Amino acid sequence: MLARDFESELLGCRIEATAIGPFAIGRLRSRDAIQLVEAAVQKRQNLDIAICNAHTLLSAMDDPRYAATLQKMTLLNDGIGISLASKLLREEPFPENLNGTDLIPRILANIGIPLRIYLLGAKEEQVRLAKEHIETAYPKHQVVGYRNGYFANDELDSLCREINEAKPDLLLVAMGNPRQENFIVENRSALTVPVAIGVGALFDFMSGAVVRAPKIFQAAGLEWLFRLLQEPRRLFRRYVIGIPRFLFALMKIRFSRSRVSR
Repeated sequence: MLARDFESELLGCRIEATAIGPFAIGRLRSRDAIQLVEAAVQKRQNLDIAICNAHTLLSAMDDPRYAATLQKMTLLNDGIGISLASKLLREEPFPENLNGTDLIPRILANIGIPLRIYLLGAKEEQVRLAKEHIETAYPKHQVVGYRNGYFANDELDSLCREINEAKPDLLLVAMGNPRQENFIVENRSALTVPVAIGVGALFDFMSGAVVRAPKIFQAAGLEWLFRLLQEPRRLFRRYVIGIPRFLFALMKIRFSRSRVSR
């Protein structure tokens, strides 16, 4: 299936997208993403967001089940790898980097309505400290529940009931790729929360367990390098092996497009 621009009933307009293989990555600015979340909450319509970096898409290219999951979600761009992909395939970068570590705080700071929020994922201490951070930094919102990301499949029914009983507007799921997106999509029919977003390592950053890259690294698009230096054993395969594989995959997509257009 060819990815393409998509219609948004929530915003009442067509959202421009960059096609990277079968994945349509929305070309939004943070203000547009905030409007999208606010509209979904107010209309009580389901909105499931995956924030995709190069590792996310490469994982989906390797795993058909995960690819099918992402194609059921609204996809936003994260990081220099996805921006380079847009330059290579569309000849222009994304208008703004929507990495979750920055986007979620922008949503919480600028959305026009108070939110009821449920936090799911990370270790117990990290998710508890993330809850405290949100309550302190964004007092107009209420964290109505939280739970760490360590649970068995036979606990899913009770977990979904627990989330629903808290009546959140926004569910933030921090369990890494592909688990967080698979959780959202596979349990969507059992959940009544309108907005669910996979947020990766957000709770680790909010809790202070992981130090954010200095601004100079962020501005240069090298936050991935700072994280690699922090956790070389865990992230070696993702970045040192994954980045060349992602670039190779992009070249294959571009070559196949050029053959079709001849």
